[in-house]
Amino acid sequence: MAVGVEKLLANEVQKLVLTRPVVEAGENLGFLPGTLQEKISPYLLPLLDALNDLVGPTMAKKLLDTGKIEFAPLAYMRGRTFNNAYVILDEAQNTTVEQMKLFVTRIGEYSYFVVNGDVSQSDLKGLPENGLEYIVRRLRGKSENIDIIEFSHSDIQRSEIVKTILTHLDGPDDRVTRGGHVRSRHSFHEKHAA
Repeated sequence: MAVGVEKLLANEVQKLVLTRPVVEAGENLGFLPGTLQEKISPYLLPLLDALNDLVGPTMAKKLLDTGKIEFAPLAYMRGRTFNNAYVILDEAQNTTVEQMKLFVTRIGEYSYFVVNGDVSQSDLKGLPENGLEYIVRRLRGKSENIDIIEFSHSDIQRSEIVKTILTHLDGPDDRVTRGGHVRSRHSFHEKHAA
């Protein structure tokens, strides 16, 4: 987001486009009333928060009102081509292979396309692979114009506590195995009468 805003403000691109797949994280929000923008705004709120942090709410509103920054639902990108734009697909681990193909075929002249996601946090269940896994597998090393950058816990920018939490959640499991069953100190066991 920071690079896209920088390029926009330096007039290196004419537009910054932000998109995310509309997928709930384990909960179903059901029908949302209102306009299309009102329906998708809960999904785009993290991007708006980041934009406000980068340029402040007044400048963010101005850039949105003038169309310099656009929130575009992924589902409505068919038929579009983005020229002279910086386009960010966030939460790409929640795209299907078909959605990813749709997205990457929107690339126009003088554009940057950024696909961002964490394959360990996919909310899509039952698929052999999500769109992010697919695109990385198929395009890694295929073109000098395509960079794949993988981050680690040391790259986390949120806070030190998030780094600590992820280090422990993604590290080895410290549960003790007894009698072939994994038990934690929080396990409940039925007592047998003697």
